Amino acid sequence: MCNLYSLVTPQAEIRAAFGVDAGADHTGNLPPLPGIFPDQRAPIVRIERIHRVMEMFRWGIPGPKQFGEHPVTNVRNVASPHWRPWLKPAYRCLVPVSSFSEYADTKPKKTPVWFALDEERPLFAFAGIWRPWTGVRGTKAENPDRVDEEHRLFSFLTTEANGVVGSVHPKAMPVLLTTPEEWRTWLEAPTEEALTLQRSLPNAKMQEVARGARRDPA
Repeated sequence: MCNLYSLVTPQAEIRAAFGVDAGADHTGNLPPLPGIFPDQRAPIVRIERIHRVMEMFRWGIPGPKQFGEHPVTNVRNVASPHWRPWLKPAYRCLVPVSSFSEYADTKPKKTPVWFALDEERPLFAFAGIWRPWTGVRGTKAENPDRVDEEHRLFSFLTTEANGVVGSVHPKAMPVLLTTPEEWRTWLEAPTEEALTLQRSLPNAKMQEVARGARRDPA
């Protein structure tokens, strides 16, 4: 389960790669984010009307009520009635990423292992979904009175681990989208066509790039 990733690509390069005009970038002055954790806010790219926009959403969508509605960061079962409404084009998004981490089951504590397309950390995207939600989220510093607020939340799809990730975390890996064609399909295509992208990236297209730190030391 991926609960840590990084985004260190310069902001202008992110916009250019994903086709977001400067006026449609609502993230403010975006610094490098070498360690993004659950419940933090991070950039996503989605379509609003006919244009791509980039915004800061919070990571983790509440799961089913019968399981306590705990925030879910990684979605695998896309056949679930809980997730199907958010798989429509209007609620799909791209999550920009430079690298992501899985934890090796070492002792006395687990070791973060970082994966990227290569050592240079070229930009790619997770296949994300988002939804509006009203409730209490964020730290006490962000919401000291712990009052209900409206949030926009995101999560992303996972799939079977390939050989590179599977050596560390055999259960699953995020769905990685690496080309403009895949980004367009995920944002725009009918649901069943978009879901054909829920597959492992071939071993030859990614590698382990760091080990040991909770922030990518790129």
